Amino acid sequence: MIIPVLSFLVMACGAPSETKEVALAHKEAVHFTPLSNKAKEYYANLIQPLYEKQLLRTGFNGAILLAKNGEIVFEDYRGAINLKTQEPITASSTFHVASVSKTFTAMSILHLMEQGKIELDDPVSRYLNGFPYSGVTIKNLLSHRSGLPKYELFLAGTRSYVTRKKNKKGRWVKHTVIIKDPVRLTGFSSNYDVLRFLVERRPPVESNPNRRYSYNNTNYALLALVIEKITGITYPQYMKDSVFTPLGMKDSYVFSIKDTGNYTPSYNYKKTPFPLEKLDCIYGDKNVYSTVRDLLQWDKALYSGSFIRPETLAMSYDPLSNETRGYKNYGLGWHLYIKQPDPPIVYHNGWWHGNNAVFRRLINDTATVIILGNKFNRNIWTAGNLSSVFTGRADTTLLEE
Repeated sequence: MIIPVLSFLVMACGAPSETKEVALAHKEAVHFTPLSNKAKEYYANLIQPLYEKQLLRTGFNGAILLAKNGEIVFEDYRGAINLKTQEPITASSTFHVASVSKTFTAMSILHLMEQGKIELDDPVSRYLNGFPYSGVTIKNLLSHRSGLPKYELFLAGTRSYVTRKKNKKGRWVKHTVIIKDPVRLTGFSSNYDVLRFLVERRPPVESNPNRRYSYNNTNYALLALVIEKITGITYPQYMKDSVFTPLGMKDSYVFSIKDTGNYTPSYNYKKTPFPLEKLDCIYGDKNVYSTVRDLLQWDKALYSGSFIRPETLAMSYDPLSNETRGYKNYGLGWHLYIKQPDPPIVYHNGWWHGNNAVFRRLINDTATVIILGNKFNRNIWTAGNLSSVFTGRADTTLLEE
């Protein structure tokens, strides 16, 4: 079923004149101007053929929503949430949003900072007893500049280090070496297993703190433990009480060990289900389950300043991985695509097993693209380029996980 409420491709030369009341200056709340029915219809008519070409023809199994000024202009639900029972995907069907979960963890840390409960320059060891790596701060975790080893390697019996070697052209390049390093952990691993392994085994770091950017799930698994230490409640409960319920995200939750009996698998492109695995109960870096409509509520809360202050949110958009050339960067919990003179893209994509997700925010245009799938489809990431409907500019950027 296609719900033509929000539309898709809007070219600047022909789009209806709809502007927000406050130009986004990043440090003040955004007050949306309501869209006219004509504007919604215009967007919807443009989006439909692009959606069919980029997703429907490639076996899309999931949910999609595009919004402008906080209003849905296009949404659709295709396929089944459970391919065995053929239960259809609806507006209330929850998907594992994978690394989009990091936006909730990061903004919650900033929320606690606003409450005076934590400082970004605090050492991680202040909150996690026995944490053995000196010089690693909360900000290093948020910005993926900690240099810590990756838990998906060391908990799986491997470890890695970065060295240099010559490529085929004779140039020295960075090279990651992975080594077998047997472990004895069995069953489902938890965030505390991650910390315990770091404390007891002290696997070697990838680099010194703040030396370089390296996307790393360990950082956000530890941040979830920091939230638990500060608040005295579990990360899943904190998210429910302080984020999901207050913001009206009625179908969202954090998956943990207690939920394993109700697990609904995701699927590879051949429709083969992924069983629960050893790392599937670690949260903070992943394991938020949500819907496209709930993620729109999250998006609106960020624009309005109802969760964290606009000036704090603006700080999270500051690019911090400037040692690497190119247009892609990372702030505090957000990927950034900055290519002047085009407006910046603030986003987080995700992947875990058969789930892949897009949460792309055009902050200068107050427009959002949200796509969630539970049968792996690389075109989901490419379809984030549907955001060009709001800018009037062709978008060929590939923003993968």
